[in-house]
Amino acid sequence: MPCDHGRRLENFFKLMTGVDMVHVPNRSGGLTDLISGQAHVFFAAVTGAIDHIRADKLRALAVTSATRVEALPDVPTVADFVPGYEAIAWNGVGAPKNTPSQIIDKLNKEINAALADPKIKARFADLGGVPMPMTPGEFGNFITDETANWAKVIKAANLRPE
Repeated sequence: MPCDHGRRLENFFKLMTGVDMVHVPNRSGGLTDLISGQAHVFFAAVTGAIDHIRADKLRALAVTSATRVEALPDVPTVADFVPGYEAIAWNGVGAPKNTPSQIIDKLNKEINAALADPKIKARFADLGGVPMPMTPGEFGNFITDETANWAKVIKAANLRPE
């Protein structure tokens, strides 16, 4: 798997449900194995799988976000079946520690303006993504919270670097 996002979601699911799943590392990222029938289930980001879902090559069982995804309104959330389950894939923009605050503020203002643009919001929605505009402080708190939450999952699953 190119990143550990799917593996974290898998382990979180295992911890919350007690379902015994075996992680099978692969170079294709998992979607190819799932489409070809070599894998039975895969935790993929909606943005990476949505074209395959729309082409009827994959069947989405649930989304891991707290709410349904606008692009897949008929797909339930995992939390509909496993109360409290919520996990999202996210991206953010960072800068070196000593970047002047006026540059950080300018970047933040322009990024949030772009995320508010109706065309960009529509494209995010079409891909199954959700813009999350924040202040630099809010983003820092978000990263801190995500790190703490996933550290618990990693520790409980006894995961080690490969």
